[in-house]
Amino acid sequence: MRGVLIALLLATPSVAANLPNANWPAPADRDPVLLRDTVLNAHNAARRLFGVDPVSWSDQLAAEALAHAQYMAATGIYGHDQTPGRRKKSGENLWRGTRGVFAYDVMIGVMVGEARLFRPGTFPNNSASGDWHSVAHYTQIVWPTTTEIGCALAASATTDYFVCRYAPTGNKDGFFLASGRDPLAPLPASQQLAQSGN
Repeated sequence: MRGVLIALLLATPSVAANLPNANWPAPADRDPVLLRDTVLNAHNAARRLFGVDPVSWSDQLAAEALAHAQYMAATGIYGHDQTPGRRKKSGENLWRGTRGVFAYDVMIGVMVGEARLFRPGTFPNNSASGDWHSVAHYTQIVWPTTTEIGCALAASATTDYFVCRYAPTGNKDGFFLASGRDPLAPLPASQQLAQSGN
């Protein structure tokens, strides 16, 4: 009976499209070139839709991402890198999930999927839900002044830790973020009044 149920689930297109990886229930493919190509393509597709320039891959940022992913895998402590000065040097997105289950496109897709809650505005006021955390991965992905990314994955016995680094860093408080707009450009006077509530 269990085999029939699994066969039915896999044969159903809407369910099959939501599986954690193409090999399910076998482990997801793991390869550094696949990781780079998958996340770079996903970033640039999201950026293209947002109307900003593509990013390029940085081996240096990927090495830094790997170091932090390995730290989390070794310690089990999930959180942003607290190294002094890191935040000024590079932005960071994190994801974690059951070891070997999720494909790279699922990991980055969760972050890109935050677009559904994005609204234009002065960062961090960019979430339709009112909680900026619900769009913070996405806003870093599409931040117009970011030009380079590097991502990596490390695993503990039970958990995958995925880290992406961004330079220059995005998600800067007080900058207006909207599709196709440079957040460093001054706002037109009419938008300044609208933003101030006058």
